[in-house]
Amino acid sequence: MAAPKKGRRSPGAQGRPGRALVGILVAMVALVGGMFLSGNTTPRLGIDLAGGTSFTLEAKNEPGKPNAITSANMDTAVNIMERRVNGLGVSEAEVQTQGSKHIIVNIPKGTDADQAREQVGTTAKLGFRPVLSIGDPTPTKDPGGVPKPNETPDKGDDGKKPPQGDKGDKDGDKGDGNSDKSDAAKPTSTPTTQGRAVPSALRKAPTAPTPTPTPTGDAPQKPTKEQADQAKQAEELQKQFAALDCTNPKARSAASSKAASRPTDQPIVACDRKGQAKFILGPVELEGDRVEDASAVFSAQGGSGWIVQLDFDGKGGKQFGQITGELAKQQSPQNQFGIVLDGEVASNAEVTFAIKGGKAEISGGFKQGEAEDLANILSYGSLPLTFDIVDETTVSSALGEEQLRAGLIAGAIGLALVILYMVIYYRGLALVAIASLAVSATLTYSLMVLLGEAIQFALNLPAVCGAIVAIGITADSFIVYFERVRDEIREGRTLRPAVQRGWPRARRTILVSDFVSFLAAAVLFIVTVGKVQGFAFTLGLTTLLDVVVVFFFTKPLMTILATRKFFATGHPWSGLDPKRLGAKPPLRSRRRPAAPADTKEA
Repeated sequence: MAAPKKGRRSPGAQGRPGRALVGILVAMVALVGGMFLSGNTTPRLGIDLAGGTSFTLEAKNEPGKPNAITSANMDTAVNIMERRVNGLGVSEAEVQTQGSKHIIVNIPKGTDADQAREQVGTTAKLGFRPVLSIGDPTPTKDPGGVPKPNETPDKGDDGKKPPQGDKGDKDGDKGDGNSDKSDAAKPTSTPTTQGRAVPSALRKAPTAPTPTPTPTGDAPQKPTKEQADQAKQAEELQKQFAALDCTNPKARSAASSKAASRPTDQPIVACDRKGQAKFILGPVELEGDRVEDASAVFSAQGGSGWIVQLDFDGKGGKQFGQITGELAKQQSPQNQFGIVLDGEVASNAEVTFAIKGGKAEISGGFKQGEAEDLANILSYGSLPLTFDIVDETTVSSALGEEQLRAGLIAGAIGLALVILYMVIYYRGLALVAIASLAVSATLTYSLMVLLGEAIQFALNLPAVCGAIVAIGITADSFIVYFERVRDEIREGRTLRPAVQRGWPRARRTILVSDFVSFLAAAVLFIVTVGKVQGFAFTLGLTTLLDVVVVFFFTKPLMTILATRKFFATGHPWSGLDPKRLGAKPPLRSRRRPAAPADTKEA
């Protein structure tokens, strides 16, 4: 007689449930450990819970630029807005993209909402300023940027006044407007002295007067009131320049905010964007809106590498030609111009000859990303896109705490009701449900904390609602499985085969149900903006975790408990009592009907 073939194990059956339990417990320990190692054990709270102001901005295409909404331009806008918000002295502000054309700006409590709205929704200031001095980014005792009163400009080593750039005039006349270039200057390692600055900058910038001897050799004439005011302002610039520490992000943000607020016809003290140098810059000689287009291209000529090509409008081209002609006559660093955005120096370029014709190139060993970033700044003048504030919410900290408390109370009540129902209806099986809910809650909480650090996920009130709804979704998966097992017991099977046979049918139902929930969450996340996306994100996350918990914890745990006497024998308090379930007689005890007599005789 042939030996009976061993039946194939169903896909849902787990031959070694202990491995699955160990795997999910290790994952849970890793997530909790990562949460403690990160130094943060509480989720990041949204504005509606922590208090503050939240803006949702929607990008609009510029006239004549129908395809301006790109990921690169959105990232550029986020960086500009983030620098603006930080310039307000705000800590823990969040600026991030949401979808393809929205930006969310969350500003904590204690910030002037009107000022923040103006900063994030208006166009930034971009201008070309002549460089008067470059210095080391750290504080210095003697900045040397602007001549002090009673101090004459440097005249070179031989004591003679250096030439004023006759050669530069000749070179400047050679510009044809097509191949003219300006080379990017590198920050100097030590402060440099401004003895001579750009003529136009000197006319507008505060400069210290030099006492002029009288023809008779008497004492110097007394400076005029205007000269005295200029000397005082120059001294203030010196102090700011000396004290500024561009390596300190907070000091750099404060300096950029102060510089951006100054009138364009006044000199400023500013840092570069990376905090590697500090500058004294003259008044704005050319506004950024004169740049019609800028693009980053790779040039193989002369080993230039990545360069930025500029196109000015008619008036801007003439102004740029005049400015670069004057800059070319100066000695370093006064032959440089700084491209200043929101009070920070985005780039400083050295001019070797006049650049005419409305076209220019900026080179200087740029990397591709640096060239594209600078081109975006120059091309759009400020924010690369126009933004409309489509949603604004301001919540006090007291109201946020009250809403959080109400949300937590609602969640606790919902969880308590689910557990109470499980205990009353499923008795011993409620232990499986409670343990599964605890694992799901641990995974959800630790992931929310870690995602707050990784992707700036903030737990807002809709997200709390999503977590509460997830309790019901998770409990529903347990109920589906428990009922399938109980149906098998009603058919007369014992617990162990009932657990295995009920799983494939329960698995299909759970997957379909969770797929529908996840699909709804995904669609909601894509088509909505603002805080509703917090609900969708939390609902989608908990739905995925529900699948993980049911497959790798609930099912293996049921497989193990089916071998325990309390559940296997159908104890009245196990929730699997065959008598209470109205089970049929065991299948193995049922007798097949007797065959007819004539058949036996045959």
